[in-house]
Amino acid sequence: MFDRPEAGERAVLVQIDLGQDAIEERLAELVLLAQSAGATVETIVRAKRRAPDPALFVGKGKAQEIGDLLAGHEADLVIFNHALSPGQQRNLERVLQCRVVDRTALILDIFALRARSHEGKLQVELAQLEHLATRLIRGWTHLERQKGGVGLRGPGETQLETDRRLIGARVKTLRGKLEKLENQRRVRRRARERRDVLSVSIVGYTNAGKSTLFNALTKAGAYAANQLFATLDTTSRRLFLGEAGNIVLSDTVGFIRDLPHSLVAAFHATLEETVNADLLVHVVDSGSDDRDAQIAAVNGVLGEIGAGDIPQILVWNKIDGSGTPARFERDGCDRIGRVFASAKTGEGLDLLRLALAEEAERFAAGLRADDSDHQPSSHFDPLHS
Repeated sequence: MFDRPEAGERAVLVQIDLGQDAIEERLAELVLLAQSAGATVETIVRAKRRAPDPALFVGKGKAQEIGDLLAGHEADLVIFNHALSPGQQRNLERVLQCRVVDRTALILDIFALRARSHEGKLQVELAQLEHLATRLIRGWTHLERQKGGVGLRGPGETQLETDRRLIGARVKTLRGKLEKLENQRRVRRRARERRDVLSVSIVGYTNAGKSTLFNALTKAGAYAANQLFATLDTTSRRLFLGEAGNIVLSDTVGFIRDLPHSLVAAFHATLEETVNADLLVHVVDSGSDDRDAQIAAVNGVLGEIGAGDIPQILVWNKIDGSGTPARFERDGCDRIGRVFASAKTGEGLDLLRLALAEEAERFAAGLRADDSDHQPSSHFDPLHS
């Protein structure tokens, strides 16, 4: 569907400073995204502008510079760390005579590489098709005036109209399949809720160590790697916490700043696992200089999907790299609100288990209180006996 950077394809990266914060961190993230998609980074083009150029995003001079670097490095494609309009992408490809990939398409491509489950693949295809539908004109400009066609086009349709119709039909089919899977997930969730088990979702910025933490706690063997978006499919396991009993712990897709809205919409069913959790374990890469912005980005997406008010335990992960001792901090309500730990070495995980056990006991106490509130009164009234 999308031209995917194959292993070894050479890329020129473009980062424009439009007044955003943490430019260096954004650039480092772009390099990781490109490498995660299988591209080899040849060089990076940087510039500063007050606003994007309506036609080329960058100015004509900068576009020429990118073209010269493409030729000099014999590169295959240009990757922008920005969302390009269909017109900007089309104009850039015409000027540069190569593929131009924007941030949204790059993230979609990585999601396509990482999706393993049937549902995950459907979600990625839906997001890709909805993104592609806005850019069809790029591929079919030369066919717009052609009518009819045997075996290719409907009567009186242009190729562009036919493709839009076919994509629309496929989108409708995908939404139907995903709705069915979502209903099945909802049934399973209701069954779990009837068992009165605390539901905990692990969330965090991509590559913060969520899957490593999940594996360390549950011994689940979920895929974990030093890559962006190593996990796309939600995995749930029971976790026994001694006298506090069992909880259900779920590993979920990582978040990233400027996450394309099409992905949030397509992964609604997967993210719903987070929305319906009783508690969130928010994993943070404590060694990242950009951690505060990453926390804000995660909380922004949580708010967008309706999970902003769910209680959180903040796990300051990767303390093995910073030399920070394992410890926990309580908030004003005497709940453990922050745990300093290392999922890689296991240091501090006993403290996280303690925090989860306290939350499980608090959850169970709340259920008992609710049950007592709904018990029929046993008070004997002789006047009505």
